[in-house]
Amino acid sequence: MTLYPFPFTTKKEDAESMVNLFPLIKDSLVDQEDGIRQLITWFLNLVMEEEALLQTGAQRYERTDSRKASRNGYKPLTLLTKHGKLELLKPQFREFPFETQIFEKYSRVETAILTAVAESYLQGVSTRRVKKVMTALGVGEISASSVSRITKELDEKVEEFLSKPIEHEIPYLLIDATYFKVRDGLHYENKALFVVAGIRDDGYREILGTRLADSEASMFWEDLFDDLKKRGLRGVKLIISDGHKGIQKAVRESFIGSSWQMCHVHLTRQVLKKVPKKKQKEVAEKIKEALVDRQKLNDLIMELDNMGYEGAADTLESFQYDVMNYMQFPEKHWKKIRTTNMMERTNKELKRRSKVVGAFPNQDSVLRLVVSILIDINEDWITGNKYIVTLI
Repeated sequence: MTLYPFPFTTKKEDAESMVNLFPLIKDSLVDQEDGIRQLITWFLNLVMEEEALLQTGAQRYERTDSRKASRNGYKPLTLLTKHGKLELLKPQFREFPFETQIFEKYSRVETAILTAVAESYLQGVSTRRVKKVMTALGVGEISASSVSRITKELDEKVEEFLSKPIEHEIPYLLIDATYFKVRDGLHYENKALFVVAGIRDDGYREILGTRLADSEASMFWEDLFDDLKKRGLRGVKLIISDGHKGIQKAVRESFIGSSWQMCHVHLTRQVLKKVPKKKQKEVAEKIKEALVDRQKLNDLIMELDNMGYEGAADTLESFQYDVMNYMQFPEKHWKKIRTTNMMERTNKELKRRSKVVGAFPNQDSVLRLVVSILIDINEDWITGNKYIVTLI
């Protein structure tokens, strides 16, 4: 990404005229580091490029009778925002001044541009929906070819994020799934999207990758783990996930010497599904107490069986050797590594910010949205506080 370091001072009257921003933008984003500024800069430069195409009536260097003006380079300007100075490039024409609504309506970037991107044309649902959002942003009409160009740039950012090197050792690897409705031919189906994150050796969290599941077999997981290792994944001591089919086998084969931890929350949910509703609160308390002591766990399995809840007892028994592996690590880490709660919160954010989409037209559109949100989350993680203070 190219940045353009030129000073610019917003006039008072310009600032006042730009107070009434887009209705969809809220004053909700806290200051962040360079990553968020770079993404905002990229987005606004891209919007001005689209405005320039509309005003000239032709692509750059395109010879056509419909051309209304010739390009004459750029004028570097800086937009002042609560995140600092955004160094932008304003297109110039020879025949008449270039007009942009960026500086008229986007005076204060007070919400995550990622939200604007992810919940707007990043949805990739249809050209019609993209046009509506771009109009709301003050860009006006946008052609299908413009949408295609934007999508291409977004795909490049997805690829860049999913192929970035993993530079730190990752003692704790966490995996969790959420589901999206995706079109497949003439029908829609729910597809599992798995997000992989790690707690690094320096105590910070990092999003490592994401992938839509095309199979429940261990080959899917082995391929995913191989990709992560090629990018530098190393030092894994514990993998925490739900009991998804194939993952245990893949862990044994891909991370020899590592342990797999069944998420306590997922396990409790599975057990309670096989218990009458009126007894669920009582059984949930018993499970919580039993998951810290192997003898208590064995006693609970027998108790559930004697109560006639054979399915619940079988579920607990099937995971009995994989629910206390977290206890071999420092006790100060236990609360963070016995569940995938960290990932559950991430997946809730993915669902919240993708709710407006409904159903996705294809798998690529899912990744454009999801990865854009994950970039935002990852930026918060690696620039925020340490998730685990004491190291292994």
